[in-house]
Amino acid sequence: MALRIHFSSEDFPQTRLAQAPDPLWEVLLSLHMLQTDDGPLVFDQWRRRTRARLDGSMRQLLALAPPRGYSPDFLTPAAATGGLEAGIGAVLSTPRARLREDLIQLAVSQRRMPPGARLLAEGDPRALRELGEAIRAYHRVALAPYWSRLRSDIGADLAARTRAATGSDVFFDHLLRTLHPGLHWERPVLTMLGSHVNGDLHLGGRGLLLLPSYFCWRKPTMLRNQDLPPVVVYPVEHATGRLLQDPAGQGGLAALVGRTRAALLETIAGGSTTTELARSADIAAATASHHLTVLREAGLVVTRRVGGAAHHTLTPLGAELLGSDAFFPA
Repeated sequence: MALRIHFSSEDFPQTRLAQAPDPLWEVLLSLHMLQTDDGPLVFDQWRRRTRARLDGSMRQLLALAPPRGYSPDFLTPAAATGGLEAGIGAVLSTPRARLREDLIQLAVSQRRMPPGARLLAEGDPRALRELGEAIRAYHRVALAPYWSRLRSDIGADLAARTRAATGSDVFFDHLLRTLHPGLHWERPVLTMLGSHVNGDLHLGGRGLLLLPSYFCWRKPTMLRNQDLPPVVVYPVEHATGRLLQDPAGQGGLAALVGRTRAALLETIAGGSTTTELARSADIAAATASHHLTVLREAGLVVTRRVGGAAHHTLTPLGAELLGSDAFFPA
C-alpha cells in the first residue's frame, strides 16, 4: 500500500518542518511502543518503568491506541502543536460526529470496542473529562520526565537536516528526498510507502506539516481522515547507546541540585503545573513550591500564571544544565 501526496504551487510555501515534538503525537506513539517489544535497546528500560507506573485510567488509553492498525484521529489534533493543554482542550472539543466516526473505525479495525468507547462516541461530558485526565496523567508519568531528552534528540535531528541542506539549490526538494527511506519524493508527488492509508491525497493549498517524532518507529505515519490538516509524522534517528534512562538516576545533576530537584527539572522540561510536579515527584504541593522557588531564584525555571494555575518551564540555563538542546517558546 502507498499514499501519494500531491502538491500544487500553493502548497510549497505552506509546507513546514515542525521545530519541536508534538505532545499528543508522542502520547499516542508511545502508547503504541508500550504495547510492543520494538526498539529494545532504546525503549526497554522506559517500558519497564512506565508499565509499573500505570494506573487504571491510564491503562484505558491502551485500548484506544492499539499498536497495530487504526488509532482514532481525534487523539492527535493539530492544536497540540501549541502544547499539551491546548491539545487536550482540542480533544475534549471534538465534534460528536467525528468522535463517533473515529470510534466506529476503531471498532472495525480491532473487531471490538474499548471500555467506555460508547460513551465517548456519544460525546458524554464525563467520559471526555476522564479521557483528558487520563492523557494528562499518562503524559506526566510516561513522557514529562524525559521531555528534555526528546526535545534534545529531535533538535539534533533538525539541526543535522538543516546543515545537510545548506547550500542546496532547492532546499525543499533536498529535505523531502532525505527525510526518510519510506518517503519517495518526485516533484510534485510525495509517496509514503507501506502506508496504512492508500490512494491519493491532494493538499489543495493547505500545505503539509512535517513532524519529527521520538516514539515513531521504523516508518512515517499520518492521519486517516484526509479532511483534517495534513501532517506526516516521521521517526528521528535514535543515537546508538542513548537510552531513555531514569531521570532520577542522573548522578551528576542530582549531586549538584539534589535528587528531588533534578527530577523536577526533568519533569518541568515538558511544561508542568505545581500540582502535576508534586504528583510526579510524590511530594506535597508545599514542598514542590519550595523547590520551585529555589530553582526559579537560581534562574533555572520560569513561572507564568495561566488562569488559576502556575505553569513552569525551563529557562535556557535550566535546559543547558540538563544537557538539552531544547527549543523554547518566545
